[in-house]
Amino acid sequence: MNFLKLAVVSFFFLGCSPLIPGTVGTLGGVLIAWALSGTEYYLAWVLVTCAGLYLVTRPLGAWAEEYAGKKDPGIFVVDEVIGYLITVAWIAGPSPLALVVAFFVFRFFDILKPRLARRMEAIGGGHGILLDDVVSGLYGLAVMVAARLLLGGADVWNRGPDAWPFGG
Repeated sequence: MNFLKLAVVSFFFLGCSPLIPGTVGTLGGVLIAWALSGTEYYLAWVLVTCAGLYLVTRPLGAWAEEYAGKKDPGIFVVDEVIGYLITVAWIAGPSPLALVVAFFVFRFFDILKPRLARRMEAIGGGHGILLDDVVSGLYGLAVMVAARLLLGGADVWNRGPDAWPFGG
């Protein structure tokens, strides 16, 4: 059972990376955003995915902390997946450029831990592990929306019909 729980909280073992597990775990969010980018209801799918991941992993927070022997353990990276997805949560699927920029923007806020994110982290357990990255994702979303409005508009930041191998 611990193997299954570890697979879930580490997002299929991305969080078990010996180096920078949070950064490696964020790649799980990039993969999901990329897979959903061609869907008709991108924003709805992202929100449903975030809610589902939150509901499944929140109860595993205490287990992960006990398993790793520390608060907010590095193996628990579903929070990074959720935070990244929030960073790219706008109406249409993100372009390859948006996926890359959002990766760095989210990681910046996740590492910096703005004051509100740090306060969420203090909650403890599953909510604390997850909510600090939700807040970092919201900061990232604000930056990405500003970039979209100020630097090139939808053509640069949204997925075009030929941008992905799945077509448009």
